[in-house]
Amino acid sequence: MTPVLRRLEPHQLPVDIVLAAAFFAFAGFIGMNETPWPFLAPVIGAIMSGALAVRRLSPLISLGVAWAGALLQMAAGMPPLPSNIAIFGVLFVTAAYGTRLVMWLGLASVGLGALAIAVYMLLIDSLFGVSDPQGTPFPTLLLLGGLMFATASFGFALAWTAGALVRATRRARANREAQRRAEVEMQAEQERGRIARDMHDVVAHSLAVVIAQADGARYAAKADPEVAADALGTIAQTARSALGDVRMLLAQLRHREADGPQPTVADIDPLFAQVRAAGVDLRVDIDPAPPEDAPAAAQLAVFRILQEALTNALRHGDDGSVDVAMSWQPASVVLSVANGVSPGRVSSDGGGHGIIGMRERAQLAGGRLDIDRADGRFAVRAEIPLRGAS
Repeated sequence: MTPVLRRLEPHQLPVDIVLAAAFFAFAGFIGMNETPWPFLAPVIGAIMSGALAVRRLSPLISLGVAWAGALLQMAAGMPPLPSNIAIFGVLFVTAAYGTRLVMWLGLASVGLGALAIAVYMLLIDSLFGVSDPQGTPFPTLLLLGGLMFATASFGFALAWTAGALVRATRRARANREAQRRAEVEMQAEQERGRIARDMHDVVAHSLAVVIAQADGARYAAKADPEVAADALGTIAQTARSALGDVRMLLAQLRHREADGPQPTVADIDPLFAQVRAAGVDLRVDIDPAPPEDAPAAAQLAVFRILQEALTNALRHGDDGSVDVAMSWQPASVVLSVANGVSPGRVSSDGGGHGIIGMRERAQLAGGRLDIDRADGRFAVRAEIPLRGAS
């Protein structure tokens, strides 16, 4: 059910009451000598002033009070009074602040009010000074009534239209504010998703390397302590690098306006070195080589997809060779990573966060990513466009 009262700012209702009291003091007592019941003029003025006092608090109540005052005035046979000016303010607020129902009631009041005024003014002798209205020619009555109806309609419609314009302006401002908030929330969500993907890529890859090196060091500790020491050194270096990346991501969370440096194709060789240090037989074929002016978005997507694919190979591979192929064409770069999958290990077949993250990386860069698993081989193939990438 639509509420009758609107929520106002603390100062608005007192201001409206003070203005209504000033209006009553100015116009409430004018016209007392023009009616057989002089006391009715202040009564009508008080009713109209009351309608003004609650016009923003409740446009519906304000409209009803104004109609009550107008009907009482016509029932008493009183001429137009200065306090009737309040009707324009009431019609304004019905269109500006009322609900849709109140708005259309205000528009209906424009026509009904103008018609009531035209008929009423033709029935009172004081307007024309005619003692026998029935003696006035009908065409003259029709012309006078039409002129009064048109004049009243124009004045009332002007007030209502001004309110409708204010309503449209307020709605447009609210829509712009809602759109701005939605854009801010969307940007925040995209930023959270990007940081989550980066965090997953960094942590998953680093932990996979650390686990592989730790397993190797554990087996080689007794037979060849030097190999174990080298593995521990690689673990320490990988952990420090991952810690630096995590700190950078946390800094981005604290300072959203300052994005940290992102990986590029220049960081691919150290990535290969980390994977080879973990004991993986990595076979790399890059032809043609990446251009110097490759878009940053494409470089980041290639690095992160490659990082996640190699992490999957470390975690789910069959300890065989891992084949990496990369072809930097003028329009796009094609990347593929293939490795064997051991039947005893859980494979990433598309349902994990890593596969989802790689697909999102490719899509954000305007490309696509396909997963193929057949004959004991797991392959990731991505194509990232270079033209138009930002």
